[in-house]
Amino acid sequence: MTTTMAGDRHLTLDTVRGVAVLGILLLNIIAFSMPMTAYFNPGAYGGSDGIDLAVWFGNFVLFDGKMRGLFSFLFGASTLLVIERATAKGESAAKVHYARMIWLLVFGLVHLWAIWFGDILNHYALIGMIAFFFRNARVKTLLIVGCILLVVQFIFAAFIPLIALIAQAKPDEPQVRDAVLGLTRGFGRPPADWLTEQVDLYRGGWWEIAVERFKEAAWLPLVAIMQYGSETLAYMLFGMAAFRSGMLTGRWDRRRYWRWVAVGFGVGIPVYTALALWVIRSDFGLVQVSSAAMVFTVPVRPLMIMGWASLIVLLMRPGGLLTERLAAAGRMAFTNYLMTSIICTTIFYGYGLAWFGALSRAEVYLVVLAVWALIVLWSKPWLERFAYGPLEWLWRSLARGQLQSMAGGALSR
Repeated sequence: MTTTMAGDRHLTLDTVRGVAVLGILLLNIIAFSMPMTAYFNPGAYGGSDGIDLAVWFGNFVLFDGKMRGLFSFLFGASTLLVIERATAKGESAAKVHYARMIWLLVFGLVHLWAIWFGDILNHYALIGMIAFFFRNARVKTLLIVGCILLVVQFIFAAFIPLIALIAQAKPDEPQVRDAVLGLTRGFGRPPADWLTEQVDLYRGGWWEIAVERFKEAAWLPLVAIMQYGSETLAYMLFGMAAFRSGMLTGRWDRRRYWRWVAVGFGVGIPVYTALALWVIRSDFGLVQVSSAAMVFTVPVRPLMIMGWASLIVLLMRPGGLLTERLAAAGRMAFTNYLMTSIICTTIFYGYGLAWFGALSRAEVYLVVLAVWALIVLWSKPWLERFAYGPLEWLWRSLARGQLQSMAGGALSR
C-alpha cells in the first residue's frame, strides 16, 4: 500500500478526522435544512414518527455530540502536534500556535456571519488559545482537568431544564415567560407562526438572511464560551492526552482499543437509548429534551467518543482504498467543513434551491449521502496533485505570513 500522510501516525489521525468531518454532517444537516429547534426536538419540525423518528433515534444514540466531540479530540491532538513540530524546528511554539488560532478565528467569524450560524471554528480558535497553556501537561493532569471541566459543564447545563421546571410552577411571571420562550425555540415546540417566519426567512435572499443572522449571532462566540466552552476545552485536553499516550496515533495494542470500544458503547448505548425512550414517552417535552440533550449525556459522551475513536483506529488498520480516501478527507477537513456549509446553504437557502423546510428528517439524508460522496471522491485526487487542501493552504500562508508552496502531491510523499 502507498505510504500516505508521512507515516502511519498521521494516517491514523487523518482517518479519524475524516470520519469526524463526515459524521458531523449527520447532525448539522438538520440545522442547515430546518428551523434550529428541530435539531434537538423532532416534534417541532421535520417529522417525529415512522422513519423520521427512527432517524432521530439512531442519530441521538450513536452520533449526536459524539462526532462534534471527536472533532474536538482531534483538534486538541493536532494542536499538540503543531506545537511539538514548531518546538522541534526551533520556532516559537506560541507564535506559531497563536497565529494559527487568530486566523482560524477570522475564518470562523466570516463563516458564522456570512455563511452559516452553526460555525464551530471561531469557538475552537478561542478555546484553542486556552488549550495552549496545557501543552506540557502530563497525560494524568490532562485527564483530571478535563474531568473537572465536565463537572462544571454538567452543573451549568443543569440550569437549562431547571428554568423550564420553574416556568411550569410560575407560568405567569414575565421574566420566566421570556426565558421559556427562548428555551422553547431551542428545545421545545415553538408557535407555528415563528416556524413559518423561519422558513420564509431562509427561503429569502442572502442579504435578508445575513442581516438576521448577524443580529442573532453577533455575540454568539462569547455566549458559546459560557454555554459549552468548558466541555470543548475538556475534549481538547482529552485529545491531547490521547495523542500523547499513543491512542490517537495507533500505538496501542488491539486489545486495549477493543476494551475501549466495549466500555464506550457498552455504557453509552444503553444510557442514550434510555434517554431517547424517556424523551419519546414525554412526547418531546421541553424539560425532557433539554435534560437529555444538554445535561445527562455530559458524563457519558466522552466514553462514546473514545469508543468511536478506538473503533475507527481498529477498522482502518488493514488499510485499503477506503482508509486512504477517509484520511485524505481528514487531511482536508478545514476545506471540507467549510465547503459543506457552502454546498448545503446553497441547496437549502433562498439564494440557491430554496429547499429549507421542504424535506422531512429522513429525506435530508439523501443530501448527506451526496455531500459525503463528493468529499470522499475529490479529496484524494486533489492531494495527489497538491501539497494542501485549498483552504488549508490559505490558512497556513496567512498564519506564516508568506505564500506556501502547493507543489507536490501530499499523498505522493
